[in-house]
Amino acid sequence: MKILLIIPAYNEEENILKVCKSIEEYDKNLDYIVINDGSKDKTLEILEENNIKHINLIHNLGIGGAVQTGYKYAYENDYDIAVQFDGDGQHEIKCVKDICNPIIENKANMCIGTRYLDKKTSEFQSTFMRRLGKNIISFIIKVCCHKKITDPTSGFRAADKNIIRIFAENYPTDYPEPESTVEVLKNKYQVVEVPVSMKERQGGKSSISVFKSVDYMIKVSLAIIIDSLR
Repeated sequence: MKILLIIPAYNEEENILKVCKSIEEYDKNLDYIVINDGSKDKTLEILEENNIKHINLIHNLGIGGAVQTGYKYAYENDYDIAVQFDGDGQHEIKCVKDICNPIIENKANMCIGTRYLDKKTSEFQSTFMRRLGKNIISFIIKVCCHKKITDPTSGFRAADKNIIRIFAENYPTDYPEPESTVEVLKNKYQVVEVPVSMKERQGGKSSISVFKSVDYMIKVSLAIIIDSLR
């Protein structure tokens, strides 16, 4: 199967080269593409100097627009599986096979990597506020879609050809991970989760503060309810 790693990157000058090297050291034949989302630091310069395959977005589209660009590339190049893989060093490359296996075995259309199914798998469990928000969003998805998703905000996901096509055509920009999961569930596709290991951000600063976590939780909950009623 043709597998593509989609790596959205915004101001990841401290991380992106290490992330790409980790992929090549793991499997030099594994395809990946970095979506430089209008970075204002040296991310683009690093990609060009090291001949790393990338798509450069002149303007910052946000995580949703960057990831959709990757899905469009996957669709146009006839990939069987597309894997979202963060550019900040949080995702473990060795876990890619775990989130791809359910799709390869025809057990799922989309597979989400989660830290919360087996806490022994991942030492990093995020902050209290983010876990609280995750639990509330998970509850709302279960009520609206009758499916428990333990890590609805996880950006470590694999999608088959059906989902690649859907996401290439339309991908949420406001709250992409939970909203896109709801869209997949509404269309009766099979979604599963597998335990994965995640690390703390390897460099740079996260843009998510405590206030933003609360604001995100409220807004994404309302978005999910509205989406489920459409």
